[in-house]
Amino acid sequence: MPTASTSPRRASWWNRRVRLALKIDVDTYRGTREGVPRLLELLQRHKAGATFLFSLGPDHTGRALKRVFRPGFLRKVSRTSVVEHYGVKTLLYGTLLPGPDIGRACAGVLRSVRDAGFEVGIHTWDHVLWQDHVAGEDAAWTRAEMKKSVDRFTEVFGSAPRTHGAAGWQMNPDAYRVEAEFGFAYASDGRGAHPFIPVVDGAPIGVPQLPTTLPTLDELVGREGLTPDNVHERVLALTAAPPAAGSHVYTLHAELEGQKWLPVLERLLAGWRMQGYELVSTETVFKSLDGTKLPRHAVTMGEIAGRSGRLALQGPPAR
Repeated sequence: MPTASTSPRRASWWNRRVRLALKIDVDTYRGTREGVPRLLELLQRHKAGATFLFSLGPDHTGRALKRVFRPGFLRKVSRTSVVEHYGVKTLLYGTLLPGPDIGRACAGVLRSVRDAGFEVGIHTWDHVLWQDHVAGEDAAWTRAEMKKSVDRFTEVFGSAPRTHGAAGWQMNPDAYRVEAEFGFAYASDGRGAHPFIPVVDGAPIGVPQLPTTLPTLDELVGREGLTPDNVHERVLALTAAPPAAGSHVYTLHAELEGQKWLPVLERLLAGWRMQGYELVSTETVFKSLDGTKLPRHAVTMGEIAGRSGRLALQGPPAR
């Protein structure tokens, strides 16, 4: 089995085009202002493609502290040092401090990503509001929240968005339908194994999904002896053999890999190159697919090791 240190000549699958899409979730004002420029520099230096998904409305990160009562949340916080990554000021936004309007305050940063040749899309309007409430909301609420994001994206970039990646991998059945209403070409809203058409109550709905296929760093660090110094080895072990579907989707965060864990990402980029991966945007993977032949899968909600709460998951095959 090839590893990060395997010579390209010895990898039997080296000549196959295998892709690993980098999906970058940008959750906060600080992540946008500080993390995004650092990621741009690193990706350009490594000649890697990526898709940046932006939070476009108010940063209300401080309101997430009410998740303290959610099973597993305190364990995750203690493992990943939220204060270290997000900063005290960010953790007060929306409570003791007003939440900055990310799309307005950081419009120049957002456009710089597009101008550098990277794909841009929507993560959410208000990250905390979507992540904590969408699973239990109706179509009207979902449509209104997504419309705010679409309108702000169009205001900032002068064109309509083509992709969406749900905040916290949180969705409801209507959210898949609303994505189609707003004309998204595809989305990456959940976790799974390969691209598929989402099915709810036996009917295909929404747009093609390119789920995240690999665990995130904050799901791994602090478990099973994994630290920022060695966690890249675990991720590279998971990608050592080429994926059956021909591509992986790895989700990283501007607040983590764009700041304290930037060296970890650099080790991953180098390792993936040695493993023979072409590092691309999710759009590149989507354009390589034949949408008429994508399998249909139910979409469900379930748990992922290392993350609190229930997430949108690629479920069993549907007829």
